[in-house]
Amino acid sequence: MPDSIRGSAAIVGVGIAGLGEAPGRTAIEILAEAVHYALQDAGLRLGDVDAVFANTAMHTHPALSVAEYLGIRPKFSESSSIGGSSFVGYLLPAAMALKEQLCDVALICYGSNQRTAFGRLKAKSEAQPYETPYNPRHPITSFALATARHMYQYGTTREQLAAVAVAARQWARFNPEAFMRDPLTVAEVINARMVNDPLTVRDCCLVTDGGGALVMVRAERARDFPQKPAYLLGAAIAHWHMQIDQMPDFTVSAAVDSGPRAFAMAGLRPADVDVLEIYDAFTINTVLALEDLGFCRKGEGGPFVASGAIAPGGTLPVNTNGGGLSCCHPGMYGIFTIIEAVRQLRGTAGARQVKDAEIALCNGNGGRLASQVTALLGAGSAL
Repeated sequence: MPDSIRGSAAIVGVGIAGLGEAPGRTAIEILAEAVHYALQDAGLRLGDVDAVFANTAMHTHPALSVAEYLGIRPKFSESSSIGGSSFVGYLLPAAMALKEQLCDVALICYGSNQRTAFGRLKAKSEAQPYETPYNPRHPITSFALATARHMYQYGTTREQLAAVAVAARQWARFNPEAFMRDPLTVAEVINARMVNDPLTVRDCCLVTDGGGALVMVRAERARDFPQKPAYLLGAAIAHWHMQIDQMPDFTVSAAVDSGPRAFAMAGLRPADVDVLEIYDAFTINTVLALEDLGFCRKGEGGPFVASGAIAPGGTLPVNTNGGGLSCCHPGMYGIFTIIEAVRQLRGTAGARQVKDAEIALCNGNGGRLASQVTALLGAGSAL
């Protein structure tokens, strides 16, 4: 039963590496360093790992390449891709494999040298017959369409969307690991270089290098590790399309499906969440996620973010590390939502720490607003 997964596994180690720029280093080297830090955080060695959940944009068979490079012979592995949300999605099969004792130590990891290798946002995809003739600039064109539709349908303004980027930057200023920490205003977002109308460059995620890793074990072992564990309380995966032209409604993402199922597994409601880590590839992602996950009504996301609710000092802390808009975005961002959530639940986030954080929500986005994965993590008090 799905509810039997609740609290059955916990994250006991997290690590990051190469955030920002890591010149001269390959994606797998960055990944390996993040793995080293995650295992060190958990007080484990590579030889303890017997399950690998990995994905990169650089490898045809990521789990095979990663396990080989690290020298691991796993009992269980997974590298299926649903885009940048894959890593939030891996929490579910990892917890299932641990619960069924198919493995004892599960490693989820990612690495990318996108900034120093390519220097720009790239999205590989098969040609689509209904989109290719129009020469879309993927992935930006897809999100621009969703943004324009939300503005038309609900009266969402450029100023409201810019407030998402400003809030992310305000959080980033408390994070020494964030790639962009300079002050940012609504006017600067709106007047920045136009990339794909109505999105300016400051509405768009960063292009950085970086790697992340986390270690999961069964709950009964979780308290035996050096760090405070973060328990998986609920998770759900949903996707309805691949290309944007097949999206049923540009203003409604599949998070309206993944969110309620994750909350049901966790036995929680939006009001119970202390901190949100949302995959903010573009400013519209945050608005849609807040609406689709039930933190505000559909169409009210714009006024909600403009009110200051998601910024430091607001009522609903969102993307406390600075998110993909200001902290990092090395091709795929999903794993970093989890790492920041774990830090918040541990109480080790420093100046950006949310007081008494016990429940954290991570929401991953993959493809052209396609896959949505929602996961709820909790401190021991939430069990």
